[in-house]
Order: sequence, then structure tokens, then C-alpha cells
Amino acid sequence: MSEEYDSALTYSSYLQVDELLKLQKPLSEGPEHDEMLFIIIHQTYELWFKQLLHEFQEAATAMESGNSHYALALLGRIRTIMKVCVTQVDILETMTPLQFNAFRDYLSTSSGFQSAQFRKVEAILGRRDERMAGHLPPEVQEEIKLICIGNSTWDSFLIYVSQRGFEIPAEVLNRSKNIAYESNVKVQDALLDLHRTDAEAAMVAERLLDIDEGIQEWRYRHVKMVERTIGAKMGSGGSSGVQYLASTLFNPVFKDLWEIRSRF
Repeated sequence: MSEEYDSALTYSSYLQVDELLKLQKPLSEGPEHDEMLFIIIHQTYELWFKQLLHEFQEAATAMESGNSHYALALLGRIRTIMKVCVTQVDILETMTPLQFNAFRDYLSTSSGFQSAQFRKVEAILGRRDERMAGHLPPEVQEEIKLICIGNSTWDSFLIYVSQRGFEIPAEVLNRSKNIAYESNVKVQDALLDLHRTDAEAAMVAERLLDIDEGIQEWRYRHVKMVERTIGAKMGSGGSSGVQYLASTLFNPVFKDLWEIRSRF
């Protein structure tokens, strides 16, 4: 029996290309040439954030079910997406400060600081901070709260590690997940043992480190791009701009994986 299919389906209708191409609506007069680039870059970021959320959720399921090979594939994809996010900064940096300031006032109070999806990515990675969502709409705050009471990516990894026979303290595995994880020496002991005796699990750990490094790289490129474009000016959404972004640098997500480096 042949599979049913929609004979009227086309590339354009499947991807809703016509609708997609109507979503870029510059506000500047003219409009300013570079505003289109600004809009498309940030819309693309939001699409990648959506995909990252999709991949992180599946990677958590893969790790918690002990499926190393699938987890490795998903975590590798996440790292590759992060590389694309970094590369997009190169495109934004083709826009000079004068070109950006030609339409910046039209942005009013809008800002990347208001990206709900990026806050969700941070929550999935383990950020537990009431301040990170306080400026977002109430319904988004509730969505982030739901993420914060569940397992972070690190929690899912620790479940995976425990299932491989390595001793993770019960107080770590069973703690309230809406409390931020703190570095733990006993967890680090288990991770050292894992690296020395379980090559497959060690690959999963190193893939997480790749992602952590990728996030830090993206943050760095982002802050330098903003500094290059607006200097020390306040951010368009009322944030402190470069000062706020710089405060997020060099804050690793998976601290235990970094701290064991000096113990090998």
C-alpha cells in the first residue's frame, strides 16, 4: 500500500516561505539599507534558539535513558549550531556604528536582552536566577519557572553518569532543581574516575565541555560586537549595554568539568 501524500505540497508551501519573507518590516524612513540585515540576523538567532531548545530537550532524554551514541550526536549538533551563532556575528560586524545609528532610535525599548528563548536556553543549561526573567511578560516567566523546576542539562548528565556506575552523591541527584547547582568535589572525583575508565562516557562529558566553550565564545564575540558598534552607550532596552554583557563572560556552565582539568 503506497503512502499518502499531498500532491499539492511544494517547497514554498511546506516551509511557508511567502509568510516567512513578509516578517521583515523595517521601521526606519527610506528604510535605512542596513536595518534589513539587523532584522534578518536577529530573526535567524531566534530560529536557532528554538532549535537549540528542541535539541537540548532531546539530548536530556538521550542521556537519562543511557543512550550514549544518540546523546553524542545531539550534543555535537548543538555545538555546531553554536558555531553558526558565532559566525553570524561576523556578518553583523560588517555594519559600521554610523550605519547602525542611522536606525537605532527606531528600535525604541526593544533589545536582545528581551529574548525569551535565550533565557530559556540559559535555564535549560542550569541558570537559576529570578532576575533573568523579571523583565519578561508574565506568561514567559511562568514558562521559564517550569524549566527551572526540572532537570538542567547538567542534571541529566549526572543521571547518565550515575547509571554508568559512578557514585554521584544522593544529595546532588535529589536536590531541589530550582536551586542552582554548585561545584561538588565528590562529583569531580566521579568524573575523574569516569574519564580514566569509561571512554564512551568521557566522550559525552567532553562534548558538554565543547558546548560550554561555544557558549562562552558566543558571549565574548557578542560583547565585542556591541562594544564595537555602540561603545559604552546604554543598551536600547535599558540594560547597561556592554557593561552587562561583559559581566556574563567567563562564567562556565559546567564548572566541574573545568575544575577537574588540573587533577588529571
